[in-house]
Amino acid sequence: MRETELLIPAGSLEVLKTAVAYGADAVYIGGEAFGLRAKAKNFSMPQIREGVAFAHRRGVKVYITANILAHDRDLAGVEAYFQELKDVGMDALIIADPGVFTIARRVLPDVDIHISTQANNTNAGTFRFWWDLGAKRVVCARELTLEEIRKIRQDIPREMEIECFVHGAMCISYSGRCLLSNYLAGRDANQGACTHPCRWKYGVVEETRPGEYMPVFENERGTFLFNSRDLCMIEHVPELLAAGIDSFKVEGRMKNALYVATVARTYRRAIDSCKRDVEQYRQELKWYREEILKCTCREYSTGFYFGKPGQEGQIYGESTYQKNYTYLGTVEEVDEKGRCRIEQKNKFSLGDRIEVMRPDGRDQEVTVRQIWSQEGEAIESAPHARQILWVALDAPCGEIRLGPYDILRRSEA
Repeated sequence: MRETELLIPAGSLEVLKTAVAYGADAVYIGGEAFGLRAKAKNFSMPQIREGVAFAHRRGVKVYITANILAHDRDLAGVEAYFQELKDVGMDALIIADPGVFTIARRVLPDVDIHISTQANNTNAGTFRFWWDLGAKRVVCARELTLEEIRKIRQDIPREMEIECFVHGAMCISYSGRCLLSNYLAGRDANQGACTHPCRWKYGVVEETRPGEYMPVFENERGTFLFNSRDLCMIEHVPELLAAGIDSFKVEGRMKNALYVATVARTYRRAIDSCKRDVEQYRQELKWYREEILKCTCREYSTGFYFGKPGQEGQIYGESTYQKNYTYLGTVEEVDEKGRCRIEQKNKFSLGDRIEVMRPDGRDQEVTVRQIWSQEGEAIESAPHARQILWVALDAPCGEIRLGPYDILRRSEA
């Protein structure tokens, strides 16, 4: 069996550290330009260096996205950016555009290059084309079935790596090459500025009656025309491994630390369990199903892996996300009294029943006993995001031991 990498997204330094703590083998991040998530927080050059150093100390790789479809006006900036990246120590660049690829090979000849899904990689000939040019890995188009991926694996060099998305949002357009955002909002999805018009609700206007909106009925269940379900392959890890996929990629560089921790921890346990004993993995499926629903998500499907999705691949009623747990903060420090320091993300109050989520897979229900401001003032609630707080927690068993990267979350069930 091939080595299997769990590749987790990180939109900020905080999330990168969370991904590493919760089981990522590699993380992918974007700098402040030339990636496809312009609205993510993204990384400054000092943050890239800090993130790479943090990950490498723990044996985790870092890949940097530069996967826009470039215009001529972008190329000089791409070259300058790659010059800046020369000394940061990242493990690979993720690239879609042949012009950007050419610059990377010249400026960073010793850095591995991974070909982004945006390049629409759908056949073994395309994989071999990129391999011959010097790429180490190709990310499959999301429209491939498992059977097609197996066939590609057989028809490319054994040393070449295959990466596939296994979890996260699906784009209605071919491998993410969407024109809707540019056409409707003037923001180019292929330059990292997508407004997600595929999630909007649409109506019909008859040409001679402007302003009179008529609903569009889709099987009488709604008017969301391009509203694809999220991808989730947590129940099909054995099939993914059997197809010869080297890297299991999770989508979500716009997601918070709770999402990243939940997905990383669940897939980490599933992959490790499946490789040890597939029967043990199957016995644990109930836990995987329950756990993967604890992050913010939409309804799930298996995408194209088992054939072209039909009606089951679409959400008809609404475009909102299910929020089953609320992210309260990540433990940054624990003092000698057992109090934890966090940067608060959402409101909580004295007496709230919350949960501590740990990287090792254990969860513990606790009660908020006391809260102090950064200045040491006792307060009853924390209503303002990004407050630095000290929090004391009580557990039913009377003992709780907190550590860095433990996450505080609250069930909304």
